[in-house]
Amino acid sequence: MAWDDLIGQADAIATMRAASEGDGLAHSWLITGPPGSGRSTLAYAFAAALLARPGAEESTEAQVAARTHPDLGVLSTERVLISIDEVRQLVSSSQFSPSVGRYRVMVIEDADRMTERTSNVLLKALEEPPPRTIWILCAPSEADLIPTIRSRVRSVRLRVPSVDDVARLISRRDGISLPEATRAAREAQSHIGMAHRLATNEQARTRRARTLQLALGIRSVSGAVLAAAELLEVAGDDAKAITAERDAQERESTLRSLGIGAGGTVPAALRAQLKALEEDQKRRATRSLRDGLDRILVDLLSLYRDILLLQLGVDLEPVNLAIYSELAKAAALASPASTLATLDAIAEARQRIQGNVAPALALEAVLVSAVRGSGAGSPAVTAERDHTS
Repeated sequence: MAWDDLIGQADAIATMRAASEGDGLAHSWLITGPPGSGRSTLAYAFAAALLARPGAEESTEAQVAARTHPDLGVLSTERVLISIDEVRQLVSSSQFSPSVGRYRVMVIEDADRMTERTSNVLLKALEEPPPRTIWILCAPSEADLIPTIRSRVRSVRLRVPSVDDVARLISRRDGISLPEATRAAREAQSHIGMAHRLATNEQARTRRARTLQLALGIRSVSGAVLAAAELLEVAGDDAKAITAERDAQERESTLRSLGIGAGGTVPAALRAQLKALEEDQKRRATRSLRDGLDRILVDLLSLYRDILLLQLGVDLEPVNLAIYSELAKAAALASPASTLATLDAIAEARQRIQGNVAPALALEAVLVSAVRGSGAGSPAVTAERDHTS
């Protein structure tokens, strides 16, 4: 069943299962929770329950999973923002009556990626929905949506699942040994999607290990600048790996739909369609790079969080247990105050990158902060700091 892929969310599942059976069903829902908690998984499990007909539950789940059910409307984006035209199109399709199911269900993933102007287009649909249309929005928190939308939805909050719960899911679903799944779940900090990637993708594990290795190996300001450049390259390679194959498949599919064979010439009248596709792919690449950079910064947060715990003598299992000895060495080289300053610098860098600050500058600021915290008193670092200042 679709509910089986949700872990540690018993309260949310109970609420939405009851609603799908008619107990407290609202026309508009908002599912919130941290990244990797299963927001979209819950949204589609709820959609499948709403759309299912007696005796056709399995086929309905399969159609919802494939996003092909005739009464399901989906808006998800791999770009930085959801466009106003995409929302208008979804709102328009929400006006149709259900064709085979009890309801028409409209799902918006990453609803926090709508601007205020785009959100106002959706607001009109939420204020006066057709009687058998159900809206399901997903976002990290209620604060990510405008107040007028928040006032018109019923909210369901998800929590961060435990490492053990995520590990059991990954082990069962992906055929990974429980110890390997546990390490992936711990290092992903219970983010289900990232845990799956770390458990099944050698390149993802290599990228993460290199990120920590670079941070722990910095001994000077110039080293921090070089490490920032390499981390930016790592994020770029990771983003390209995710998007390159999909871009090629999309282009091939588009050409085929236009009746153009491999290597064929694109008529002038059809070039605008290909150009639009290329623009979409560029926007997706921008988001993919930002997501890759954010993953690197989250990994650095886990590193310095572990170091701070060791410095304070807190008896909690480190996220990066596999490199415990290196964590202990790093903890001895800095003070808790300087480690806290580095953690603050990482949080600020995440905000800056989302605000379109040059990623290289944001990464440099983080790593220079770490260097000055761990070695500010050494003559070499002091001399280099004075020189660069």
